[in-house]
Amino acid sequence: MLTFIGLGLYDERSITVEGREALRSADRVFAEFYTSRLVGADAEALEAAHGIEVEVRGREGVERDPEAILAAAETGDAAFLTAGDTMISTTHTDLRLRAESRGIETRVIHGVTAQSAASSLTGLQNYRFGKAVTLPFPYAHGGDGVPASVVETIEANRGRGLHTLVYLDIKVGTGPSGLDPDHEEYMTADRAAALLADGWDDALAVVVARAGSPDPVVVADRLAALADRTFGDPLHTLVIPGDLHHIEAEALVGLADAPESLVEE
Repeated sequence: MLTFIGLGLYDERSITVEGREALRSADRVFAEFYTSRLVGADAEALEAAHGIEVEVRGREGVERDPEAILAAAETGDAAFLTAGDTMISTTHTDLRLRAESRGIETRVIHGVTAQSAASSLTGLQNYRFGKAVTLPFPYAHGGDGVPASVVETIEANRGRGLHTLVYLDIKVGTGPSGLDPDHEEYMTADRAAALLADGWDDALAVVVARAGSPDPVVVADRLAALADRTFGDPLHTLVIPGDLHHIEAEALVGLADAPESLVEE
């Protein structure tokens, strides 16, 4: 059995009760933290809280050489942990398909996602979000500024009146010079706002920082104004709202301190 478990958004306590029970009953526990991570806990904190040993796998050990995970699932109960909700990344879907092709039973235990948290914390209705995008570091896509694909997606969503969730780049194990096992870098919301302000200087945007933590930060303002502020420790996400329902507009003013004149535009 191979059980994919979403750890939720912040620390060792963010996992669901169902996930915790499956985690503690597994014979071997694997995890990856290169697609996302818990900023309030590391592998050692997970081990101490749940009485387990966690084998952290890098990208190579999940995507190209997952044999250790699959072999453990063939002979016993293996758990595979990811931050947020499991199966969000194609990496995880590929691993599940490999397991199924070998006759290994799989199951999925979900965790809270950044997208659902962004909707809940901002008051923007989840069914009014369009396609999400990831904003990479400029060095990661080999160019300057914002990739055309990101611009096109935001414009398409805005044209339909839909909100856009912008995931912000995470680099673990790779940096500007290539492979670097000690490199760990998180794009901040102010840097993302500065990049996006080149195209939409006056556009309304909402920063969500540390969703799932005891002290999440939610701030709405023009992109240019957000670029001049700081929002503390990661993880950060950014939302570019589309057309606002009147309740959504009230929520941004009441929950995110949006200037009333801005949500009325």
